[in-house]
Amino acid sequence: MCEANAYLVEGEDKTLVMESVDSVEPEDDGLKLMNIFGEQKFIRAKIHSLALVDHNIYLSPLGDL
Repeated sequence: MCEANAYLVEGEDKTLVMESVDSVEPEDDGLKLMNIFGEQKFIRAKIHSLALVDHNIYLSPLGDL
């Protein structure tokens, strides 16, 4: 399995946003996350970094969430 967990990074804090993320799609004002269970979530954020070996996606907020 190659899915990843998505975390929102705010300063030193990392908050889990979604587990088992299979797809990340850019939208006009954020990102649409989809996991292997068919769940979708929109978040006003941009990609901060990817840790592919660790299967983690780190996101930075774009303002009010």
